[in-house]
Amino acid sequence: MADDTERLRKQIEDQGNVVRQLKANKVDKTQVDEGVALLLELKDKLRIASGVSGSAKKDNKGGLTLKTPKGTKDYTAKEMSVRSEIFRTIVGVFERHGAVTIDTPVFELKEILTGKYGEDSKLIYDLKDQGGEECSLRYDLTVPFARHVAMNGIQSIKRYQIAKVYRRDQPAMTKGRMREFYQCDYDIAGSYDPMIPDAECVRVAVEVLSKLDVGAFVIKLNHRKILDAVFEVSGVPEDKIRTISSAVDKLDKLPWAEVRKEMTEEKGLDGAIADRIGTYVKLSGGEELLERLQALPELMASTKAQQGVADMALFFTYARIYNILDRVSFDMSLARGLDYYTGIIYEAVLVEENQQPDNPQPTATPAVSKGPKGDESDESQVRVGSIAAGGRYDELVGMFLASRRGGKGGKKTDVPCVGISFGVERIYSIVMNRMRAREIKANRTAVYVISVKDGLLEERMRIATELWDNGIAAEFAYKVKPRLQSQYNACDADVVPWAVLVGKDEVEQGVVLIKNMSEKVAGQERGVTVKRSELVAELKKRLE
Repeated sequence: MADDTERLRKQIEDQGNVVRQLKANKVDKTQVDEGVALLLELKDKLRIASGVSGSAKKDNKGGLTLKTPKGTKDYTAKEMSVRSEIFRTIVGVFERHGAVTIDTPVFELKEILTGKYGEDSKLIYDLKDQGGEECSLRYDLTVPFARHVAMNGIQSIKRYQIAKVYRRDQPAMTKGRMREFYQCDYDIAGSYDPMIPDAECVRVAVEVLSKLDVGAFVIKLNHRKILDAVFEVSGVPEDKIRTISSAVDKLDKLPWAEVRKEMTEEKGLDGAIADRIGTYVKLSGGEELLERLQALPELMASTKAQQGVADMALFFTYARIYNILDRVSFDMSLARGLDYYTGIIYEAVLVEENQQPDNPQPTATPAVSKGPKGDESDESQVRVGSIAAGGRYDELVGMFLASRRGGKGGKKTDVPCVGISFGVERIYSIVMNRMRAREIKANRTAVYVISVKDGLLEERMRIATELWDNGIAAEFAYKVKPRLQSQYNACDADVVPWAVLVGKDEVEQGVVLIKNMSEKVAGQERGVTVKRSELVAELKKRLE
């Protein structure tokens, strides 16, 4: 224990120096925030290791600090309005493609999740034993879906699910990386002809991201069979393939030199083998990359490579029909570290708009301008962030079925699957940054009923009731005699587009005033007079 605390103190001292240097160098605020977050994490670990109870942020009087746990956050009414609209947009695309929705428990039996996520398994939240069952919070929605399909004997389904998942990760709130977050999953389960559902999943991703207007993006593609073939012909030992795959998957964040160092120094791979891998994983491009791969005899000697290239050729044929060729890039560095992928894999990433390549097939890491197309990537092209990812996983359902039957599964028990998952927190951060707070409407109130001078509470209630009965969202002030200005202020605060004004004279004359609260209309400062009996019809015309 003493050694642990000393080690943590040293790490805190070193990280403190890093943060001070970052601030002195006036680097981007995001880098400083990440450095500070890591420093606070180390301090929390030291507090726990030292046996100090309670939060490090309690005040001097020992009072309770009101805060959310690290990696989580509350959302305000306006923020939830934006998030709800994002969910509606995504669901609209899912349902347009014929998907149905299901729900699964927020926690699963620990054995269901174990061994499905490669090196990321350490990020699973385990729960204390309750009632004789060891459980864990779900890490994603894919494994619970596969368990659901296997448990219920489902042979085919096109499903979507929107729900929270949990990861014991180092949070970076400014980048949308959290410990509790939503995923939006779309999956197709069933035995179909090759690459037809796979191409539709990528088409769904393009539709969703385009409708959400996230900015310039590209969907990177690769195939696990091609990647496995690369490892085999390069000489990677069988027991190291998955761990080396996880290292390759970091090429979107780290330069090749760092990834090579991890392979050789941390994972014990021979340097010559790592270099052979490097000649393949630095390749990227479009459909033409298939021809380059087919021209490599040592790679194409592998049956896996032949199958993977054939699949990708089919994919590009269907992608052309789906009008998504300009949104995809064949990127050999894409690995996707999860253990259950068996075929095509893909990841949608944002790219800097001012660095978007001019050619009609953008790539996340475009070729150096004077080099041959598809050669070593230009690292000036900054990867802004992954916003969706997925792929084919043909054996996960069969794995569960075989386990239930005592390992006697066989091919007949497999239910092939392919899907895509959208990272809502990342998408939300992008959309929210593009909106000004005053433009965000938290509720759906379309009409505010306002009294002039005399209060007229009962008349306001009658008008509101009539509007509600006719499907019009309406509100009024909960005071007997509210001030006129306070009612206008309520309209402005909730961005209510229309107001119905009524006073004693209007009641006697059987009329009301309809006022446009969104814009000033010359000659209609007080509103437009309409008959009380025609109020609903007039409002519906204006709300269309």
